[in-house]
Amino acid sequence: MSSYVSAELRRLVVSRANGLCEYCLIDEADTYLGCQIDHIVSEKHGGATKPENLAYACACCNRAKGSDIASIASSTGELTRLFNPRSDYWGDHFTLQGLLIQSQTPIGEATVRILGLNGSERTLERQMLYQIGRYPPQAASRLLSRNDS
Repeated sequence: MSSYVSAELRRLVVSRANGLCEYCLIDEADTYLGCQIDHIVSEKHGGATKPENLAYACACCNRAKGSDIASIASSTGELTRLFNPRSDYWGDHFTLQGLLIQSQTPIGEATVRILGLNGSERTLERQMLYQIGRYPPQAASRLLSRNDS
């Protein structure tokens, strides 16, 4: 198994994500440390370096997630997998209420907590971006409300 991500594969992941972190929806242009390629299921847990196992994540989300793939959801007390941008729809698990990313499911709950999505630094960052019209980014609109018509 190799963690090497070719330039072509990186372009595919970035393009598919519209340049947004697939967890917190921040635009790469608005992050101090940029975005990174994330193994949804880490290599440590047998995850491959293939398009279906890669997500685009800001440095904050990627660092907080690390090699985690699950956590205990306090609402159920059960081991619950984290949000998977390749198989899950963001709007099914989260809503944006003001500047807070609220969970809608145990998967969302576990992910919000593990990634620290509503930590003070993260919400301050979103507040500053909101004030200049950069959050939520326009490219995130398709994730915030589903049009199934």
